[in-house]
This record gives sequence, structure tokens and C-alpha cells, in this order.
Amino acid sequence: MPLTLDQAATQARAVRLRHAAPDRPMAWLRAGVADFRRCPGPGLLHGFAAWLFGLLLFTLAGDRFWLLAGAFSGFLLVAPIVATALYAVSRALARHEPIAWALFWRSWRPDKPALMAFGLLLGLAGTGWVLTSAALITAGAPAPVNSPMDFVRVVLLARDGWLFEAWLLLGAVLAAPVFASSVLTIPLLLDRRIGLWAAVLVSWRCVIDQPVLMAQWAGWLMALTALAMAPVLLGLPLLLPILAHASWHAYQDLVDASALPERG
Repeated sequence: MPLTLDQAATQARAVRLRHAAPDRPMAWLRAGVADFRRCPGPGLLHGFAAWLFGLLLFTLAGDRFWLLAGAFSGFLLVAPIVATALYAVSRALARHEPIAWALFWRSWRPDKPALMAFGLLLGLAGTGWVLTSAALITAGAPAPVNSPMDFVRVVLLARDGWLFEAWLLLGAVLAAPVFASSVLTIPLLLDRRIGLWAAVLVSWRCVIDQPVLMAQWAGWLMALTALAMAPVLLGLPLLLPILAHASWHAYQDLVDASALPERG
């Protein structure tokens, strides 16, 4: 039975937050690289699946680059749920447990309805951004945007107008609450017996408690994802698993959930 809001708040208060130094994101990234090197198979599988999905988007979008701009930036919104199994890999490595392919299924088993519901919400948020981004670019661009170079010329480098700034601002406004709701939620659900909304409240508490650090972490995630996508998505098979593993280490560094029972 889902927790009431009061019960979720009580459960969330049982989780203690840790303060981290401003340079910790670099340590999380280094730990992500180390996990990927220790167990590259699951990460490469996820990365190549994301790469193939990106190529499919390119094919389906054709000359409608305005659609791609929203789709690829919207990918950041749903990435936490996509990386669930990679969080499980990092957790198993930290506990010196064997890595088996069954881990992919077990990573969804602890609270599958909650994970599926949260994934649906993230998917709806991503779809909403795709539609909003497409509407803004098609309505505001002074010329058709049919290719990456059109986007750079008409939107990014336009001398007169506000389109790119408005696109970035609107994306930030829509992405910020999604980031706050998801940055620690999935790792916490995977690691401890906690309700979905309690885990979301913990994630929000951390962002509100350390806004500069979490904004810096969000910036790293966006910048490295953009870098991975720039050369025809060729960086995704490597950078996506590293960022997923690093996100697990961010959770471990920022959250003390020892008061809650572990998941098996």
C-alpha cells in the first residue's frame, strides 16, 4: 500500500544527509570510471543501446532537427531510470558481490511498481519537454531548422532575438524540479526499503540543503552528456555508464540511510 504524505515525510526524516566538499563531483566521476573499468560489460550494453536508440531518433526525425534538439535534451530527464541496473552494479562492486546478468532483473525487483511509476512520470516529463522544445523552436525560429547547422545558425548564433536564451531558460525551469526529484531517488529505492515519495523527498532535501554542489553536479552531467552526444553520439557507450556509476557514488556520499533496512 502506498505511503500517505505524512508517512512518507516521517520515513524521509529517518534518512540523514551528509555535506560534501565542492570538489566531490570529481571524486564521483573518478569512482565511476573505476567501476566501469572493473565491470565494463553492463555499462557497454547500456551505452550501445542508448547509441542505437539515438541513431533511431536521427532516422525517424529526418530533417526535423527541432524534434531532435528536444529529444536529446529530454534524454537527461529519463536517464536516472535507464541507469537503474548500473546503480546495482556499483552497489554489488562496493559489497564485493559477484556480478551476474540476473542482476539486471534484480535491480528492478525490489520495488518494481514504484520504479515503473516513477519511470512513467519521468517519461511524461521528457515527452512534455520534447513537445515544448519543438513548439518553441518552430514558432520562434526566423527560418526553418532542419539540421544541426541550421540550429547553430538560426538558433544558437542568431544576432537578433531571444530564441536560444528562451530555450535554455525554459529547459532549466522544466528540468530543475525533475533533477531535484530524481537525482538520488532511484539509488535510494534500490538500496533501502523506502517508499517512492519518501525517496523523492530525500532527493529534494539534498538539493535544497546543498544547492551549489547539486547545481555543479547537474552541470557536470549535462556537459558530459552533451560531449558524448556531439560526435554522432559516439561518446555514449563510454560516458553514459561512467555517469551512471558516478551517480551511485554521489548517492553514497550524500545520503546516510543506515536507519532503514537494506534491500537484498
